[in-house]
Amino acid sequence: MFSKRCEYAIKIMTFIAHQQKKSDKKVDVDAISKAIDSPKAFTAKILQDLVKSDLLVSSRGRFGGFSLPDQFNISLSQIIEAIDGKKLLEGCVLGFGTCSEKNPCVVHHHLKSARQHLKIKLQETNLEIIAKRVNEKNAYFKE
Repeated sequence: MFSKRCEYAIKIMTFIAHQQKKSDKKVDVDAISKAIDSPKAFTAKILQDLVKSDLLVSSRGRFGGFSLPDQFNISLSQIIEAIDGKKLLEGCVLGFGTCSEKNPCVVHHHLKSARQHLKIKLQETNLEIIAKRVNEKNAYFKE
């Protein structure tokens, strides 16, 4: 459903939120890449994109690393949009550029309500909810 980069971005953000809930320390790229089983260079590139999108804060130095901004209210839809753009939630399911209410593709109206429901759920689900579920062991982060 999501691109690999987007899947890893969600894992990165989840891991950082989980770590920040436990301690206010910043998380370095080595710890992140190890935790999500991702190559360091690939992880670093995604981290750069998340920082550019203002979803993460980066700091250098001995105690540097990555952290969330002051709030945990970053939604899954914000992460998805930062990495994959708006295509998943707003683009044509079949990839046509001109699909719209007035000029629908063959599945536009059939999938419209499901896409609206998904969009709402991704907007409502934020890192606070995710970190809480992981910290309370109501959901697992990694197999």
